[in-house]
Amino acid sequence: MNAVVNRSREVERLQAGMPTSDGAGVRLLRVLTQELQRRLDPFLMLDEFRSDNPDDYIAGFPDHPHRGFQTVTYMLDGRMRHRDSHGNEGLLGPGGVQWMNAGRGLVHSELPEQADGLMHGFQLWINLPAARKMSEPGYRDIPASAIPQTTTAGGVTIKVIAGEADGLRGAVQEADTEPLYLDLELPAGATHSLPLPPSHNAFVYVYAGEATIGGRTVGEQRLAVLGNDPAADGVTLSTVSGARVLVLAGRPLGEPIAQWGPFVMNSRGEVEQAIDDFRNGRF
Repeated sequence: MNAVVNRSREVERLQAGMPTSDGAGVRLLRVLTQELQRRLDPFLMLDEFRSDNPDDYIAGFPDHPHRGFQTVTYMLDGRMRHRDSHGNEGLLGPGGVQWMNAGRGLVHSELPEQADGLMHGFQLWINLPAARKMSEPGYRDIPASAIPQTTTAGGVTIKVIAGEADGLRGAVQEADTEPLYLDLELPAGATHSLPLPPSHNAFVYVYAGEATIGGRTVGEQRLAVLGNDPAADGVTLSTVSGARVLVLAGRPLGEPIAQWGPFVMNSRGEVEQAIDDFRNGRF
């Protein structure tokens, strides 16, 4: 059932992805960059990786550290093997999600397990509040079959990775930031509305096709920052020719952000401590 939204949020700004590389030379598109961290608090980063050329991704992301935030890896196509310094190991397949809490620190690797074929997915970073930055690390591997999904009468397919939408409770619930993480596939001519808490920061990423939000067209591989109009109670998406989009919203933490690479803390001193702890094997 299409939810009733009396007034849709509008697009405040559009952001084009920035081609870059990470890990051992994996080519990716960074669509939520550091300059948007405060505006889209608690979200810190969103990368899209998509290639059918193994040279673009096969070396993967060898051992690297994290502290102070969560990573969410969502695979559309391909497989990714992950291992960490706590002895955890798993294989993330098509449609699956890994929700990892780096907490006080861990070292992990993410390595593709196919020699050729399409590799397509996203990695999202979500900040942790100061009270949880030194929490115990942990992770969940969520197979595609465990991610709630529905198709509306209008033909819109919705996967609820986190939060709640269209009567479905997502695979993940987080009390601190209350994230909503949806993957929507809209067929040609479709319109769909989603309630959003007015206090939450939100954005839409169109990763295939073209969508319209509040009368503004958002093209492929564009991130639309949604305005925080207190009178708006959600977002309405429509498409002429079809689109696939990620919709994300979260409760802002309103805390200082101090980042150096894979460490996200609240002060420079805490970042320096994280670097020292990592270099001296205290992860």
